[in-house]
Formats: sequence, C-alpha cells, structure tokens
Amino acid sequence: MQVFVTGATGFVGSAVTAELLAHGHRVVGLARSERSAAALRQMGADVLRGDLAAPETLRAGAGTCDAIIHTGFIHDFSRFAESCAIDRAAIETLGAAIEGTAKPLIVTAGLASLDAAGPVAREADAALPPTDAYPRASEAAASALAARGIRAGVMRLPPSVHGRGDHGFVPMLIDMARQKGLSAYIGAGSNVWPAVHVTDAASAFRLAVERGAGTGTFHAVAEQGIPFRAIAQAIAAGLDLPCVSLTPDEARDHFGWFSGFASLDQAASSERTQALLGWNPTGPDLLADIRDAGYFGGASETSVPK
Repeated sequence: MQVFVTGATGFVGSAVTAELLAHGHRVVGLARSERSAAALRQMGADVLRGDLAAPETLRAGAGTCDAIIHTGFIHDFSRFAESCAIDRAAIETLGAAIEGTAKPLIVTAGLASLDAAGPVAREADAALPPTDAYPRASEAAASALAARGIRAGVMRLPPSVHGRGDHGFVPMLIDMARQKGLSAYIGAGSNVWPAVHVTDAASAFRLAVERGAGTGTFHAVAEQGIPFRAIAQAIAAGLDLPCVSLTPDEARDHFGWFSGFASLDQAASSERTQALLGWNPTGPDLLADIRDAGYFGGASETSVPK
C-alpha cells in the first residue's frame, strides 16, 4: 500500500512514517522544506514538496496514493485560529480528492474537547463543535466528509503523546517549571490526562489504514487517566524543584493560556479501538518516559508563549 502522510516529519508523523515503512508500505510524505525532504528520504520515504495551505499539492498526494493519514497541523498558538482554518481546509481538500473511491482518510483529532456521556470518554462520544474559544475543527471536518460517503475516519490522540523527541504538552510544562522555579498542579491535582507512547499511536494509525477502517472514531489511548499531580511531581523530581498545589486564581497566573489544559479532567478508553483494530499498546508509560526519555536534557524545542 502507498500512503500519503501529512506532517510526515513531525513528532507523531515521523513515527507513523517509520511504522508504515517497517511494515512494508510505501510512504509519500508532505515536506515543506528541503530539510524535511532530506529527513524523509533518509527514512526511505518518497517526498512531495508543499504544505497544508497548497490544495493542489494535497490533491496530488491523495490522488497518487491508496490511503491518507493526516497528522499535519501548524502548532503555532500565537495564530491558533488561522492554523485551525488551514487544517479544516486541508481536510476538506483531501476528502474531495478521494470522493467516489474506496481510499481511507484518517484524520488526527484530540481528546481534549469531547461531550462525554460518562466519566470515561469512549469512541462513540461526540466531539464538541468548534467555537471561537477553541476553533479546531479537525473532527467536524472529517465527520462532514463521512456524511457524504467519503471514507474519512478520526484518530483521537490524548493530551500526552510521549516519547523521545516529544515537543508537546509535557515539554511545555517542563519549560514553565524551569521559568517559574516550581512544578505545579491545581487543587488536589486529581484531574486526569490519558496518554500514549508515540510508537503505539503510530501502530494505531497503521492498523486503521491496513484494515480499511474507513469511517469511525478511534482512540489511541494506552493509559486511561494519569493524575495531573503525578505528572507535576515527576517533572519536579526531574528538575529538582518543589511541587506545589495552586488555587485556580494562582494557576491562571502560573499556566497562563495553558490553564485549560492543566485543568483538563478527561479519562478515556480505547477498548473499541483495540477490539476493532487488534491494537495492543506496549510502549512505556508516561511517568516512566518523563523519567527516562530525555525530557530534562535541556530546554525543549517548544517555547511557551508569554
């Protein structure tokens, strides 16, 4: 199978690319720069130069491949609404390019904004619609494609997709702790984050396209819910800093724009995903990775917006 991967040199996308290649598939990776193109060639992937805002490039990639995995997103929180609009347009373009075919499109979404029916979010739970406060519309765009008969599915990722090279939420928390001189949680810190190792997430994407999953929602979740206090304590231990509880008002000052994520309390199950795809996550857990996967080797690649 030949698979078109957007975001193919990102943290998740590069793991997806490596996973597909290791299982005998060909990969065409979208590359915005020559540096990204060189990285893809070194991995053994083919390269399509372009970016998410170039619809003709997206159509070309979708047209020449048997399946599409969309992991690309512009992670610039200073222009988040613009990034969300580009993402939505890219998904619509990819879907239109495969309309009338049996090609699957797997779109990446998050577990941070669900209308869960119970204390544990499940694949059948609907995503909250995009709003001005949180305009990301990846799942809404994929659902609209599926309603047109296009084989668009959604892979929901937890707040922490972790592993060596991570530049997501955990490194952001580490940077905040370094800057503030302490690691923090809110109240009792009993709110929980689900998590998955990046190689396990990659295998979930591969299985989704291999098994022709098409429409449907999947959860790449290995750990159902880790108390945020435990994450803060692991960061404090790694930096040799105090770990403290903050009031909600203090937390808004400490975490700033990240406060909503720091207070996120959403356990999630992947029972249906594991059953449908035969997915069996085996990677290290989040707290072990914080300790062992190089998270404290220096300042992370992710800057914390002021």
